[in-house]
Amino acid sequence: MTILCIETSTSVCSAAICQDGKPLKQCISLEGGNHAKLLPEYIDELLVYARKHNISIDAVALSEGPGSYTGLRIGTSTAKGLCYGLDIPLIPIPTLEVLKEASGLKEGCLVPMIDARRMEVYTTGEDGKARAVVVESEQSLTADKETDFYYFGDGAAKCQSVLTRPNWHYLPDIVPQAQYMGVLAEQITNGQSVDIAYYEPYYLKEFIAAQSHVKGLK
Repeated sequence: MTILCIETSTSVCSAAICQDGKPLKQCISLEGGNHAKLLPEYIDELLVYARKHNISIDAVALSEGPGSYTGLRIGTSTAKGLCYGLDIPLIPIPTLEVLKEASGLKEGCLVPMIDARRMEVYTTGEDGKARAVVVESEQSLTADKETDFYYFGDGAAKCQSVLTRPNWHYLPDIVPQAQYMGVLAEQITNGQSVDIAYYEPYYLKEFIAAQSHVKGLK
């Protein structure tokens, strides 16, 4: 399969074309805060690349969350538009799994962390399911004290002062990227996709809009 991958769950914005699980081309910005402008530009660049190389896009893979509410909405609306326009399926991929793939680690206990503000992070529990955790000690994340744990992601650096045991290892500069999504999409599709009309990103926590401080807006 040739899959157009979109990742906008954190401050990093990226899109890529992957074929048979391997990235052919990726566009990425690590600057943050400009997803709405950058993502359409990246998609255009990738579609031009696909046409130039006579590549047909078979599906769109979307990093589904948890993560930034705004980033997830931008990625979701773009992915839906592409799927409708190209008449191809949408493949949602858990963002924490994308982050694990980006780590490059195949052994040890992986603890991906996406920043959820203050000392809270989105991570995976021992059952593999995503959860929101306030990190107060190693026991906030696991009861196991002996195994080597590797924690990473944009929510990890702030936890270094808490995760002080020698078996907890911080890995810097690891972020979810679209280029790592192709192999995951190949693994989880099984010929199935979601209903595009009713699909919503996986926020994990309920979104609560704050009252606007702009005069005249309630």
